[in-house]
Amino acid sequence: MSKYSIFSLIRNAFSYHENWPLAWRSPEPKAEYDVIIVGGGGHGLATAYYLAREHGIRNVAVLEKGWIGGGNTGRNTTIIRSNYLWDESAGLYEHSLKLYEGLSQELNFNIMFSQRGVLNLAHNLHDMRELSRRVNANRLNGLDSEILTPAQIKEIVPILNTSPDARYPVLGASLQPRGGTARHDAVAWGYARGADECGVDIIQNCEVTGIRRSHGKVEGVETTRGYIGAKKVGVAVAGHCSVLAEMAGFRLPIESHPLQALVSEPIKPIHHSVVMSNAVHVYVSQSDKGDLVIGAGIDAYNSYSQRGSLAVVEGQMGALVELFPIFSRLRMMRQWGGIVDVSPDASPIVAKTPVENLYFNCGWGTGGFKATPGSGWVFAHTIAHDDPHPLNASFTLERFNTGFLIDEHGAAAVAH
Repeated sequence: MSKYSIFSLIRNAFSYHENWPLAWRSPEPKAEYDVIIVGGGGHGLATAYYLAREHGIRNVAVLEKGWIGGGNTGRNTTIIRSNYLWDESAGLYEHSLKLYEGLSQELNFNIMFSQRGVLNLAHNLHDMRELSRRVNANRLNGLDSEILTPAQIKEIVPILNTSPDARYPVLGASLQPRGGTARHDAVAWGYARGADECGVDIIQNCEVTGIRRSHGKVEGVETTRGYIGAKKVGVAVAGHCSVLAEMAGFRLPIESHPLQALVSEPIKPIHHSVVMSNAVHVYVSQSDKGDLVIGAGIDAYNSYSQRGSLAVVEGQMGALVELFPIFSRLRMMRQWGGIVDVSPDASPIVAKTPVENLYFNCGWGTGGFKATPGSGWVFAHTIAHDDPHPLNASFTLERFNTGFLIDEHGAAAVAH
């Protein structure tokens, strides 16, 4: 670090960072935009960024009812992988993973992307057969995926309980070496700054309260800061898309559920990969700060709640200690809940809607964060051309009428 950088840090520290330039502008909304993106999370910001960067559409506004990254982007467990079963899913998630691999350089913003590997454990013969099926499908699609023996798992995760006498003995695992984690806030901030540099207006504390239409075509949105016109509107508000769809006069085949997670006190680096178990129903990684990030599946009830509950935490802790007895004395520091919207086939909807020039990006369930770059990339293409990209052509609303579903319940069973 140069002397200038050191003195600059000291000067700004004593000024409480008040002299630091803003990462992005906070403009007043214009009367009209070419495109309005509703939702200032990762998907919405990525969409705005790629609209400007890839398609030259810069008269764009991102409307966020709270603050940037304050929704599900800041309430997930940061896991990234692409080892989904079906061709359609594998193509979209793999595109997203490839974008993640170069995202820090492209945005000139360190998203703390760590390709530490993601392991899915098998505890019985059925698990092994399912993992083998998915690994073989992944390989046919050119994805990095392999089956590990208990001995190989122990080499990667020595603190994992692989005793044959365990209640849930570990018979094997699948491994995607290129999977891992990233800093969720940094992804949102990087896309926000990148979009702003391209001329996109990022407008916070601006809640959409209505979608104005005329003769079956979108005209703009009603907000808490007044009416804003738009030639096109894209909606990416995970968990609340059904509410926005109702404003536009149609229904979405999705349900909203809480997804709870928690973190432990920070400890020295001890867990250098991501471990997931569908049968024991927990997944865990260790952040760069040292805390364990722990989650499981979605709550069974429908809700827009963003709080945790003791019963779910108790179940997660039991599963965690079953796999990692060494963690039994750790203290948990905080818990939270995000809102996930789940479609009938556990796959997203990234598509046009019955309202002309209105587009929805939703239904990601527990796969939203890992899809952020790829989702924004294909959604921007769909909005710009009024036609889907081949990568999201199958993720339409019409598939629920035709029956051409993309059933990913198995690949997403334990969340993330």
